[in-house]
Amino acid sequence: MVYTELHGLAERYLRREAEGHTLQPTALVNEAYLRLVDQRRVDWQGRTHFFAVGAKIMHRLLIDHGRNKKRAKRGGGWLRITLAPEVAPLAGVELDALAVHEAIEKLAELDERQARLVQLRFFSGLSMAEIAQALGVSKRTAEGDWTHARAWLKRFLST
Repeated sequence: MVYTELHGLAERYLRREAEGHTLQPTALVNEAYLRLVDQRRVDWQGRTHFFAVGAKIMHRLLIDHGRNKKRAKRGGGWLRITLAPEVAPLAGVELDALAVHEAIEKLAELDERQARLVQLRFFSGLSMAEIAQALGVSKRTAEGDWTHARAWLKRFLST
């Protein structure tokens, strides 16, 4: 059951990737699963926490894959993703996965909770209520953070 849900999450991620992406959903979910079951120091807080960690692992795997591919081509072949309109800071715009990753890292320097919310929103497929629960804040606070983070990301990514 867990594998099936993780596989669905991996398929959603890879649908956003540029055509011709070499990583397959099964490979992504298998690697993520191996890393998840190897987590010894995590005090699992439930289903939402497990899938949030799984989403973060898949995100890192995609970033690592993109970096390796870019490195192999010595700067060419940017890994591009198209975010769903309901979560994209620049709706309908194709973004570079590394640029999004760098933007989230910069946002974390300003506001760690907003950066975490963006990671969960972009990459986990969790609802805003589930994200609020994972962050330990109210849904209203999470929605306000999302509004601010999305505006910041739009500014950062459009420069």
